[in-house]
Amino acid sequence: MEALFEHTSVRRAYFTLALPVVLNMVVALVYNLVDTFFVAQTQNANLVAGVSLGTPLFTLMVALGDILGLGGSSVISRLFGEKRFDQARRVSGYCFSAGFLLGLIVLVLLFLLQTPVLKLLGATPATWEYARQYYLVIAAGAPFIVFFYAPVNILRTEGLAVESMKASVIGTVINIVLNPFFIFTCGLGAAGSALATVTGNIFADLLMIYYLRTKSQRLTTSPRETKISRRMQGEILAIGIPASVTNLMSTFAMALTNRYLIAYGPSSVAAMGISLKISMIITMVFVGFAFGAQPLIGYTYGAKDTKRFNETMRLDLTVVCGFALIMTGVIWLLAPTLIRGFMHDPTVIKHGITMIRWLVSSATLAGLILVFTTMFQSMGKALPAFILSFCRQGVIFYLVLIVFAHSFGYTGILASQAGADFITALLAVGLFNHYRPRK
Repeated sequence: MEALFEHTSVRRAYFTLALPVVLNMVVALVYNLVDTFFVAQTQNANLVAGVSLGTPLFTLMVALGDILGLGGSSVISRLFGEKRFDQARRVSGYCFSAGFLLGLIVLVLLFLLQTPVLKLLGATPATWEYARQYYLVIAAGAPFIVFFYAPVNILRTEGLAVESMKASVIGTVINIVLNPFFIFTCGLGAAGSALATVTGNIFADLLMIYYLRTKSQRLTTSPRETKISRRMQGEILAIGIPASVTNLMSTFAMALTNRYLIAYGPSSVAAMGISLKISMIITMVFVGFAFGAQPLIGYTYGAKDTKRFNETMRLDLTVVCGFALIMTGVIWLLAPTLIRGFMHDPTVIKHGITMIRWLVSSATLAGLILVFTTMFQSMGKALPAFILSFCRQGVIFYLVLIVFAHSFGYTGILASQAGADFITALLAVGLFNHYRPRK
């Protein structure tokens, strides 16, 4: 492990850690597109809208899993850099056990609060039953979904990025294969889409546990090795909660946008659901690079190697922002072709083309924000990480959406994320200049 993090060139170490994560994200992207494609092939705008309304629920579970996955991996990376291997092992055991327990709590709460949560997500009489079908299955799978995000992040801290990728990819492939079977062959519709997702997560979880037990030398899944100090628990939460806020705010932004769009009919909500998945062609790849770099950033920061830290950050910004800029142009041009590949409804197509172009217009700024956010997470700087996570799709997005929707109507709703990204990017640069390590 030390050879990779300390002696390998930054470029080689960066891509060794990041490329498996990127490949994992690409497979997940394929799944998201295939899942959306199969759901859209029902040609039922209400069903597509119902699944789209339920999607923030899955994102919420990702956010909760990231509390332990990203918080734990940040702490473990720095402990490895400081050569405190026994403490790092106990942190891993704590995160895995707590992840599954948190998922069980989520399961119970979602079943108890079914009706108010569906109302909050914006379900209407036309979409209620479809949203409910998706909701119930995803809620039942909460322990397996929440747990997944602990090992998928923590395995990389020991350089086991390939193993993390393999488990995730196999789970995703199972998901893809089962999707049309459950939706069409079994006639489960929206519930079938959710059931494929949960089944894929269960298989991925089992593979993660297998790799942890057979490949890892410094991590553990044992419930007996979970005792850590309250201070260490606080460190995990201090980084994990701000890190999870990125996905939590994404849930908030999707739900809020859908509530504004529903006034323009189910077709607009369906189009947004598809457009968001298409925009992920850019975001999921640069998320892979940014998250893949986290163990290296955390290790160099913990080891107080400022030169290697700065070199890693420059490379990370160049790769993420460069990719986002190029792909923005590509997706902008292909928007009509991409949206027509999912649905034939002229209204959905018309809405979707405009939505896709607005969503990708600020992708480069979103990439810059993510790099700085993951840098703060890796450094253990909870406050700036929280500020950026909370602002981009939280408070700044909310304020921009209100102003833009009031001032520009439908177009303002679509442009609100781009406006929020511009403001948050300025904030990110200011925070970076303040917090970056100096010699």
